[in-house]
Amino acid sequence: MDLSVYMTGLTMGLSLIVAIGAQNAFVLRQGLRNEHVLAVSLTCALSDAVLIVIGVTSFRQIAALLPWLDPVMRFAGAAFLIWYGARNLLSAWRSSQALSAAEGQSASLAKTFATCLALTWLNPHVYLDTVVLLGTISTRFPGREAAFALGAMTASFLFFFALGYGARWLRGFFARPSAWRVLETLIGLTMWAIAWSLVAPVN
Repeated sequence: MDLSVYMTGLTMGLSLIVAIGAQNAFVLRQGLRNEHVLAVSLTCALSDAVLIVIGVTSFRQIAALLPWLDPVMRFAGAAFLIWYGARNLLSAWRSSQALSAAEGQSASLAKTFATCLALTWLNPHVYLDTVVLLGTISTRFPGREAAFALGAMTASFLFFFALGYGARWLRGFFARPSAWRVLETLIGLTMWAIAWSLVAPVN
């Protein structure tokens, strides 16, 4: 296995998945409440793994049938990431909110599982991140897509389980708006770096 490609997949996966959103907020909330953490973390990670495999294995085949699709998707993906990164950086400067555990009664495993699936599979950004963006980036490593996919899937498992089970130690940290501003800034800069990797000439 190509370790450098694996690490690229790991880095790209973490960069995309760490963005603050409904799914991650739900996982964090479940972790803060210590409620169905294993089921939620595993569902999110496995869902990402399935979508990453689809993106990495199918995007190249589709691009082979439609040669114009790869450059179009790369430049479109880069444009989206530039906008996405700018939005994160703007949020970092303007936001004064913090993310905290939601109050309320405990939900059953079935209801929690259904909510988790909805936040994952009904979220268009999940498909953009996994199938389109990671699928597009994987085409930069012909013959080594498996290593890239494995790295990206590892990122999903590491992130969701760390977020779910580490939430209890993050409660005080993310109660501070400044923590989210730092995270938003890092996400924004990372998005711009990924955008460059999509359009940069291949050596």
